[in-house]
Amino acid sequence: MKDILKLGGILMLVTALAAAALALANHLTKDEIDKEERKAERISRSQALPDAAPFAIHPVKKDGKILYYKGYSKPDTTKLVGYAFIALGKGYSSVIKTMVGIDTTGKICGTKIISQKETPGLGTKIEEVKYGDKSEIPWFQKRLKGKMANELVVDKDGGKIESVSGATISSRAVTNSIREAIEKMLPIIRAEKNNQ
Repeated sequence: MKDILKLGGILMLVTALAAAALALANHLTKDEIDKEERKAERISRSQALPDAAPFAIHPVKKDGKILYYKGYSKPDTTKLVGYAFIALGKGYSSVIKTMVGIDTTGKICGTKIISQKETPGLGTKIEEVKYGDKSEIPWFQKRLKGKMANELVVDKDGGKIESVSGATISSRAVTNSIREAIEKMLPIIRAEKNNQ
């Protein structure tokens, strides 16, 4: 009995030390991780709205929360080229976070997957660039460019967008989440056009 208590105490001490070390590491790296995430989102906005000037993508906020971004062709915000926003979709093993850019008619200008933790070699193919392709845009995301919300259906569900072989769930998660996000943005776009 004495040995069990001794081993239990040692295990508890080791666990407490490991938890403290993890908490310290998290504390020391949190600011740098947040900085890198903001940088990744800024770059993804530029990829989602390629016609927008680099520093002419501005957030639209409500109650201190960013709802979406407006992109302009010139830094003086004179010519609106489109909107960027985040779409979240439940994939096979993670939530897939995608930055989406649409023009003023609702047509996709570009997409960039910001984060995902799908199965390596399968679901992660949604971010792969085909071998020999000169473009740095993943082939699956290229298929979405120029599409309207009603066209965002993968082939396995009767649509025309070819899903990634072995990653139908991930493909479906991206297309469905983007379609739903665009459908939420369309009333905002119409309201802005009516107010002009």
